[in-house]
Amino acid sequence: MSEFVFKLPDLGEGMVEVEIVEWHVKPGDIVAEGDPIADVMTDKANVEVPAPVSGTVLRTSGEPGDLVAVGAELIAFETSQPTAAEPIQTDAAPLPPRPLSVQAKSAPLPGQTSAPGTKVVTSPAIRRLAKEAGIDLSKMVGTGPRGRILRTDLDAAIAGKPHAAPTSTGVGHIEEIKVIGVRRIIAKRMQASKREIPHFAYVEEIDITALESLRVRLNDNRGAHQPSLTYLPFIALALIRALAEFPQCNAHFDPENGVLKRYERVHLGIATQTADGLKVAVVHNASARNLWELAAEIARIAEAARDNTASHYELTGSTFTITSLGRIGGIVTTPVINAPEVGIIAVNKAVKRPMVIDDLVTVRLMMNLSSCFDHRFVDGFDAASMIQCLKAYLEEPATIFIE
Repeated sequence: MSEFVFKLPDLGEGMVEVEIVEWHVKPGDIVAEGDPIADVMTDKANVEVPAPVSGTVLRTSGEPGDLVAVGAELIAFETSQPTAAEPIQTDAAPLPPRPLSVQAKSAPLPGQTSAPGTKVVTSPAIRRLAKEAGIDLSKMVGTGPRGRILRTDLDAAIAGKPHAAPTSTGVGHIEEIKVIGVRRIIAKRMQASKREIPHFAYVEEIDITALESLRVRLNDNRGAHQPSLTYLPFIALALIRALAEFPQCNAHFDPENGVLKRYERVHLGIATQTADGLKVAVVHNASARNLWELAAEIARIAEAARDNTASHYELTGSTFTITSLGRIGGIVTTPVINAPEVGIIAVNKAVKRPMVIDDLVTVRLMMNLSSCFDHRFVDGFDAASMIQCLKAYLEEPATIFIE
């Protein structure tokens, strides 16, 4: 028998540390090589860490929310054969981050509870929410494929759980939630963005009456393989056209080297609300796609972000971001720039309002677009001009399709 110490390997992207999201094993557990032992999070993605050897867990390092440095001990095993206490080595590049998915050795069929010792099949977000709610997932029946526990299953379990008795303190019950995982990264990035970037905000109202007419017409005549069109793909296509005229807005700032990188192609970030928090899914090379392709890809990557299957590539590399709250989008918002980008646009809700056109009052469908730019590199005149260009495209939507 010998001890094998597994040190955290470099997971790519030049990372120096990761956050422990969840342990799947504890001291005394017997694992086989390749079994998932922990979920960790880099600054870019969730990563599932497999067991490098077969053996018995002797000890683990850190609790969920703790940071572990590359090269530091992550876990130790007792193995049946002598093994050098070194981290996993690969012949290729460092292990790339990949979407987190826990695979059970033997998943229960729908209608069955998990057998003793069988790993629960679900996402890290549901595990965290269940832990916070005091729900034992091993006693639940999943309705997803192979017995996977879905968010709807957890919501039903929480709804059926008796509420805890109120405390007798004068301030009432206080729930303490440790800020870890995606929420910690969001907090870190938002704080850095607002601290380091001088935001310049600009809001403009858009008459989308003609755009709505075109959208309805195209949806009524779309093919069976074509997605239903929302406003978002039209705004995305118009934005791509506008950015071609204002390349200073389609850029990244590299503070370490003091370099502003302007991109010819638009890699469009779509801010997507998920159970874990806000993620930016990316339509790579959006400037090479037509309206229908944009609509399909926006829907695909947004769903991948929500169900935690998006790859590292699909969550990185955007050059300009759109964020939208849909029907609850309000009148004005002040979006936070997704660094290292230099601009962002927020879509507010569409409402019918009386407008004066040719000295006559008429009802028009109006939408406000709220934008923020990095005032270090985008002058107020250029920011306003870009939004006015976008406005012109959206108010005369036929011009969007003229190359």
